[in-house]
Amino acid sequence: MEWTRGPVLGRGSSATVSAATSTSGDVFAVKSMEFSQSESLQKEQHFLSILKSPYVVSYKGCDITIEENKMVYNIFIEYMSGGSIIDSINRRNGEGLTNLEIASYTRHIVKGLEYIHSNGLVHCDIKGGNILLQEGGIAKISDFGCAKRADQASPVCGTPMFMAPEVARGEEQEFPADVWALGCTVIEMATGVSPWPNANNPVSVLYRIAYSGETPKIPDGLSDQAKDFVSKCLIRDPRRRWTAKELLEHPFIRQFDENSNQIVCEQIRTDSPTSILDQDVWNSISSSPSLSPVGADFAQQNSLSNSVRQRVEQLVCKSEMPNWGCEKRKDEWVMVRGGDRWR
Repeated sequence: MEWTRGPVLGRGSSATVSAATSTSGDVFAVKSMEFSQSESLQKEQHFLSILKSPYVVSYKGCDITIEENKMVYNIFIEYMSGGSIIDSINRRNGEGLTNLEIASYTRHIVKGLEYIHSNGLVHCDIKGGNILLQEGGIAKISDFGCAKRADQASPVCGTPMFMAPEVARGEEQEFPADVWALGCTVIEMATGVSPWPNANNPVSVLYRIAYSGETPKIPDGLSDQAKDFVSKCLIRDPRRRWTAKELLEHPFIRQFDENSNQIVCEQIRTDSPTSILDQDVWNSISSSPSLSPVGADFAQQNSLSNSVRQRVEQLVCKSEMPNWGCEKRKDEWVMVRGGDRWR
């Protein structure tokens, strides 16, 4: 497949995400890493390739390219026009989401987690930055760089502020750990800040989570049902913590099962970006080793059909954020010819 890499959308500690378009005009996102250091991205590709759920970001393929005299490993995923939950919070100047939005997004996350867990996988890094929003109000789980098979021994991975007590103690990181992180994510959605807002040192946070006996404070602004839901996620004993399947039956989720999407959809249409390039998405923190990001100018530009070029330039030029100069865009879109490809 021939495809064109566009401007960088976001840089994590382990990969670079760019806008991309195929020669047929399809728009998607490409996540790239230098091949010699791409073990975590190849693992993510494997997990995404076997997951098919409306609540998990869709996988579209992968390939290896030669760019700036280096082998680059790329995976193709659907572009989520609403950015992440964190992007949505930032668009509101750090204010939390409404109870209706929280209920709808939480239901989608729980459905995604139940599906992931039923396939024997643990995500290991559930948080607002890894939940992407599709225009229309659908939330999808993304970023499987820390994921693992259940019961598989592996180093602890994830974001300290969202780690469960048993993970912080180094005991285990299994399905219940994802549920704890879900509870933390609901708090993050409600408050717009970390579930442990007054803790800045990761080491002190992990010690506090592991041994203090505390749980994150449940926001007063949540509904009573939402508070009870979060309390079921934040039970410190993983054996007593509710499962994703049990949480699907909680009144907080069931109450909005039929009508929340329509309400949230109206909000999303107002707040969502107007182009594929408005959001600095997937700028998430990962415990994977930092890698040298792939540069923006990857290869010599080849010819591009006028129809595709016009479409891309129109999208780029009407974006206000990030602030790329429209007059320079022609030289920064480059054609990439796909090499070997796995599905």
